[in-house]
Amino acid sequence: MKTENTVWHQQQVIKTQRAEQKKQRPCLLWYTGLSGSGKSTVANAVDAILFERGHHTYLLDGDNVRHGLNGDLGFSDEDRIENIRRISEVSKLFIDAGLIVSTAFISPFKEDRAQARALLAAGEFIEVFIDTPIEVCEQRDPKGLYKKARAGEIKDFTGIDSAYDVPQAPELHVKTAEQEIEQCALQIVNYLAEQGYLA
Repeated sequence: MKTENTVWHQQQVIKTQRAEQKKQRPCLLWYTGLSGSGKSTVANAVDAILFERGHHTYLLDGDNVRHGLNGDLGFSDEDRIENIRRISEVSKLFIDAGLIVSTAFISPFKEDRAQARALLAAGEFIEVFIDTPIEVCEQRDPKGLYKKARAGEIKDFTGIDSAYDVPQAPELHVKTAEQEIEQCALQIVNYLAEQGYLA
């Protein structure tokens, strides 16, 4: 903490009350995977299904957040760590509001994902590994980033010249190269229902 002379102010309305009002169990769906793996696409599909079913949700997408809150950060390891730290803290606030939150970020480092989990109560962090082979991601290459990385035009690109720590025990293991997007989304929604997050 760099700030001084600050005291935590206890609020009258607490997380459990907000969750009860929304008739759901707040949680964080933390989508992680390589660029082009389908994180944002699957997260959007899940968010749409939950919204249609009357649940209170919010989706924090990696690129979108870098247009605002994290617009001052680059892609060095240090900036990636700060990017995930900020998102973790923002996600915690959304969970406190009683929402089902989705974050679609590469989040390549296991330590950062572990710190995000540690911020939340037991059962609130759900790691969703979007497991897509890099060959498939490169074939998709929706933003043309792999092509630029291979040509040396982009440095510190995950999977090419920057590491990606594969999740060892994610709550959900989703394979977008083997299933349609709707199937992937329903796999996640069904998990939430089975685990009691959806009333």
